[in-house]
Amino acid sequence: MQVTCGIDWAEDHHDVAVVDSDARLLGKLRVSDDAAGFQDLLRLLAEHGDTPDDPIPIAIETSRGLMVACLRASGRQVFAINPMAVARYRDRHSVSRKKSDHQEAVVLANILRTDAELHRPLPGDTELVKAITVLARAQQDAVWDRTRAHNRLRSHLREYYPAVLEAFVDKRERLLAREARAILAIAPTQAKAAKLARSKLKAAVKQAGRQRRIEAETDRLLEVFRRTWLRQPALVETAMGHQTLALLAQLEAACKACDDLASATEELFLQHPDAEIITSFPGLAALTGARLLAEIGDDRTRFDTARDLKAYAGSAPVTRESGKSRRVSHRRIKNSRLAATGRHWAFAALTASTGAHDHYNRRRETGDRYYAALRNLFNRMLGQLHHCLTTRQKFNEAIAFAPPKPSPLAAAA
Repeated sequence: MQVTCGIDWAEDHHDVAVVDSDARLLGKLRVSDDAAGFQDLLRLLAEHGDTPDDPIPIAIETSRGLMVACLRASGRQVFAINPMAVARYRDRHSVSRKKSDHQEAVVLANILRTDAELHRPLPGDTELVKAITVLARAQQDAVWDRTRAHNRLRSHLREYYPAVLEAFVDKRERLLAREARAILAIAPTQAKAAKLARSKLKAAVKQAGRQRRIEAETDRLLEVFRRTWLRQPALVETAMGHQTLALLAQLEAACKACDDLASATEELFLQHPDAEIITSFPGLAALTGARLLAEIGDDRTRFDTARDLKAYAGSAPVTRESGKSRRVSHRRIKNSRLAATGRHWAFAALTASTGAHDHYNRRRETGDRYYAALRNLFNRMLGQLHHCLTTRQKFNEAIAFAPPKPSPLAAAA
């Protein structure tokens, strides 16, 4: 690379540095974070040889933001450098630990000048997959927010309202069940729950969406609520009931956000040409498939081999070797969103695929613990997904989990 550019970004301005192949500083500039600043940046790059046919590569410490989006849209290679890596490179230029925005931009430009082949440019994903990424990540965040809201509400109810926890202890969704939220809305305290009329409780159960065994469920809830329970003082219980309603409102908002974002994500994902291949895999529905596609993208040059994709997802093991010591363990530096989606995928595949279940059992028999066996299954199926996306073919159970061929020596014996 003859000329490289580094950008130290901030909230309202960015420092830019351009260096040549001999590490000479060709130009520097501080630009604002708006359209005028972007035009100033383009003029600086043009002054030092930037053309549509031969754009100057750019290093920056983030992969998000309007500046990055506009640079990518203009066809330039943008390298998102990990801030930790930048800190290590900084020590090559100064051991005094001094730091400035301009110096940081120079360090970033020099990273591309010396070690561009060790860093990956941001992938050239399509606009559709970028939109899927926004929605899929937002939906995943909403799920995590919902879990936090549920845990806060449950922790609060344990302080004064054990009856409602007991009423839904056997439900898979616990307090996330619509019935639980509907009852908490009309009876936020133990006192109100004990005085609920059967007709009002039945109406709440029906409003929550139950269609069968309504009478039996109403009787069960009445029996639980009218037992003798430990109670807080009346005034304290009333105050805690008000807090419950506030926490319930947060949980309701989180649940609605999850549902709305899930619908939008699935609708957009099914428009992508890779959706048919991805959902052909056992355990991958539209939502999980959208999360997967959001993290791996549709730029097939991004991961040259399945091994690269597995390392990115954290499913491939990592070896640490020094002297006589050699240790193989799971990766901690990875795409956490992709790794979380992989755990869900592998777990769902256990019941959807006989081959996946047999593979998991074999790993358990060889000594793998639960999560290690799931991770190994995810690792194998991720390699299969990479192959299918590259060759444009759907999943085939008979090929994916074909029994191993006997060795020539065993066949001869």
